[in-house]
Amino acid sequence: MKIAIGSDDKGFELKTELKGLIESLGHEVLDETPENDLNFVESAKRVAEAIRDNKADRGIVIDEYGVGSFMVANKYKGIICANVCNEHSAQMTRRHNKSTIVTIGSGIVGKTLAKKICKVFINQKYDGGRHQIRVDMLNKMC
Repeated sequence: MKIAIGSDDKGFELKTELKGLIESLGHEVLDETPENDLNFVESAKRVAEAIRDNKADRGIVIDEYGVGSFMVANKYKGIICANVCNEHSAQMTRRHNKSTIVTIGSGIVGKTLAKKICKVFINQKYDGGRHQIRVDMLNKMC
């Protein structure tokens, strides 16, 4: 699986940690923000466009709180993004919402928890079934 990842200046250090983890799990990493001085709008935009354009299967964006990147990514047609701060929310947004991007706040979530969130999000499958009705509703909104 190919994972697009990006960060603003506040999330750059955590992004570097997560890249190593993702590669160690056997996935390809598409670093959309090799620069360490971007703002969250630009970094989330790059990851959302990579998912939208089918350059990657899933995306992870890190900024200080996760909320700004979350708002940017959800502006894109076909993107369902969730701001997560624990493993359960990462699991459920993938299972029930078919989220293709998660955002993480580096000022809220430490490295150990962020790694757990990444593993869960990458490995979790979408449940489909009754949840597809809501996914279709979300996708019609854009």
